[in-house]
Amino acid sequence: MAKKVAVIGAGVSGLVSLKCCVDEGLEPTCFEQTEDIGGLWRFKENVEDGQASIYQSVITNTSKEMSCFSDFPMPEDFPNFLHNSKLLEYFRIFARKFDLLKYIQFQTTVLSVKKHLDFSSSGQWEVVTERNNKKQSAVFDAVMVCSGHHILPHIPLESFPGIERFKGQYLHSRQYKHPEGFEGKHILVIGLGNSASDIAVELSKKAAQVFISTRHGSWVMSRISEDGYPWDMVFHSRFRSMLRNVLPQTIRKWIMEQQMDRWFNHENYGLEPQNKYLMKEPVLNDDLPSRILYGTIKVKPRVKELTETSAIFEDGTVEEEIDVIVFATGYTFSFPFLEDSLVKVEDKMVSLYKYMFPPHLEKSTLACIGLIQPLGSIFPTVELQARWATRVFKGLCTLPSGSTMMADIIKRNEKRIDLFGKSLSQTLQTNYVDYLDELALEIGAKPDLLSLLLKDPKLAVKLYFGPCNSYQYRLIGPGQWKGARSAILTQKQRILKPLKTRAPKASSDFPISFLLKILGLLAIVVAFFFSFNGSNPSA
Repeated sequence: MAKKVAVIGAGVSGLVSLKCCVDEGLEPTCFEQTEDIGGLWRFKENVEDGQASIYQSVITNTSKEMSCFSDFPMPEDFPNFLHNSKLLEYFRIFARKFDLLKYIQFQTTVLSVKKHLDFSSSGQWEVVTERNNKKQSAVFDAVMVCSGHHILPHIPLESFPGIERFKGQYLHSRQYKHPEGFEGKHILVIGLGNSASDIAVELSKKAAQVFISTRHGSWVMSRISEDGYPWDMVFHSRFRSMLRNVLPQTIRKWIMEQQMDRWFNHENYGLEPQNKYLMKEPVLNDDLPSRILYGTIKVKPRVKELTETSAIFEDGTVEEEIDVIVFATGYTFSFPFLEDSLVKVEDKMVSLYKYMFPPHLEKSTLACIGLIQPLGSIFPTVELQARWATRVFKGLCTLPSGSTMMADIIKRNEKRIDLFGKSLSQTLQTNYVDYLDELALEIGAKPDLLSLLLKDPKLAVKLYFGPCNSYQYRLIGPGQWKGARSAILTQKQRILKPLKTRAPKASSDFPISFLLKILGLLAIVVAFFFSFNGSNPSA
């Protein structure tokens, strides 16, 4: 009999977990609190407690070829970076293609997930849900927690003396929806992450003045990289990842600084990171430097104190007549339906083996999917997590002992702090390519580059020097997809398709560059001829 799996949440992680359950012959039931799929990526005009919330203009920071599921490329005509509505459309196509909606119970809240009485032998869980004010209990063989970590806002008011005196409006970034209503105001945005930058840029087009307060600064990147290709298609390759891993810290820092300052000098714009050695997630924003250049956004240091109408900064400067403060200060993790001992967050460390499995369970039948913040796209990451988790539930993959897992958690956390720092926003941060390969290795889906180099050198070169996207993890192993090789070799045409919406007329003139090449080649031949005759004694 197929094992029954409870999937909590029908966002990105929940949808791909459903598919992976079906692929492995498991019997999933998904509980979704709202009336629709999409989770974080489904825009709603009103903020609702216990649910993720985004602003209307959100666009993905990772490109379509790096963000699609491994056996389901996005349509060719989709733009490279997607508005949230377009991404939601892709999720709907995905759900219809694999007939996933029939496994979802909408408008159903999970109240509790507790070990069954015989858990030590069965590994089963008792899941209590509520729908239309009616509670129901069911027993499942495994649980996949896919409820996300962008729900409970983190607003550190204790770090802002005088906030109780402030007469203006203050809100968390999750409450922001669009710039209407902020016209002509002086706005202070706290934080310098992606949301902070997006909101500041958008507000700066309507407000009288916008200020961004940052404690540590940040590198800011454009979505557009070398030759106009998406940044992550260039940044995330196995070759570049290898270089970042093996180069000494000082050289790595120097290279990073040169790359980041190629677009604009961060020091001149007040954005330069305080600790350049850290591999913190850069801000992806194509407009922020321009808005600073225009003067509509001003970068300020940490807020020292607030008065009734002004902000005093740690450098002694004061900005008067502040009307609105937007706290873009991130989120804290909350799983109210789980026992506290299952998912611990202590000293900014998540006690989960490879960000997924609680280490001290007698049976490994509960996994957190998506409780992670990779330096690349989250979508291929959660897909590999779900592929591994479902195979663990089936007994096809085994986890090490509890003590071994705990040792790995501690070691991984030390490495994370060394690479990314100790701030709350970096608690879930991890390297991208390394983590994907680590998960793929667990299920036997990591491509063997040496073997490929002998059998298919063209593909091997693409895998090593080209973008590390999800298709690579369907070439071999369980879940192998026959279209993976073609998807890898044809990704360029899917990138260019939505860009080439105008076909320039072919020039009738003989190309000068071609003529110069011909003349250059003739000059080399003539020079070689005279050189040969000059050195020939019989000439």
